[in-house]
Amino acid sequence: MSDDYEREQAIKRLEEKRDFVRHLVAYLSVNCFLVIVWAASGGGYFWPIWVIAGWGIGIIMHAWNAFASRPITEEEIRREMKHHGGGANR
Repeated sequence: MSDDYEREQAIKRLEEKRDFVRHLVAYLSVNCFLVIVWAASGGGYFWPIWVIAGWGIGIIMHAWNAFASRPITEEEIRREMKHHGGGANR
């Protein structure tokens, strides 16, 4: 792999992590606001849970993509090609 390619991939990973932080801040801000609205309107049925839970699934998926997933390596590509009979090493 070339240095340019690796640099490009590193930049993509850093941007993804920064995007996640922005997403998390928006999630926390909006949901705090909704809980305040819920409390100010007299409480009762905790309807913000639907937004918190639904959006929370998106946050978890975004976190997985930003921090837990890793890029595909050339070695993995070669192994996969060899496994399926492709590539120059037939």
